[in-house]
Amino acid sequence: MTVIPFRHVAVLAATVALLATGCGLSEELEREADPGRTASAQGGRSGTEGGLSAPTGPDSPTGGPARAGAPEVPEAASPACPASGVRIEGGVVSAAMGLRAMSVTLTNCGKDTYRLKGYPKLRVLDEHREPLDVQILEGTEPIMTRDDDPGAHHSVSLKRGQQAYTVLAWRNTVTDTTTTAVSGTYLKVTPAPGTSPATVTPEGRIDLGNTGRIGTTAWQRSPADETDSSRPTAPAPSTPAS
Repeated sequence: MTVIPFRHVAVLAATVALLATGCGLSEELEREADPGRTASAQGGRSGTEGGLSAPTGPDSPTGGPARAGAPEVPEAASPACPASGVRIEGGVVSAAMGLRAMSVTLTNCGKDTYRLKGYPKLRVLDEHREPLDVQILEGTEPIMTRDDDPGAHHSVSLKRGQQAYTVLAWRNTVTDTTTTAVSGTYLKVTPAPGTSPATVTPEGRIDLGNTGRIGTTAWQRSPADETDSSRPTAPAPSTPAS
């Protein structure tokens, strides 16, 4: 189930209120622009009692058009659920003095419980979706030190609408100017052995310099207050490993 953030609800309420108050304003503008039409409409209401207006619309005695109320604002459609039953999205690349981190979020949009264990399988792809020669590490050592990696034996069970995430870390370091720096555009993610992979586009380049390696944490459940449609931001990098 998709939870609409509070800020979206507030904007929707303000829009409906504005449309409702705008109905009276539009009537005033019509009277100013066409007094004859206003007089005709008043004549058509002469047979009413108690000052009540006669009904309008295609079936009304006046034959006039029905007055449209405030338009209904449609709810934003959720992205279609892939055949795999899970939706995988790449997050924003955070940078700090050459150190990079980003999150990858998996949402169970299928009907059945989805189970994960340990680390995802990753491939970094170039702009042509060709794989690059990058080493994927299970864990973020020696790139950086993290104390929130649950490890290879950690299991996650996701019901419909629940999310899990993994954090990737790498360094944009060039130690050899004679080699070409590696920069990936896409990330191919296989959540667990035997599952279908998905190719995502991170919000930023996977700029590895010539270090040639990425570390990743094991899958873990997203916090309860981050299980809406927004993706969790990668936690700020901690002290780099020596």
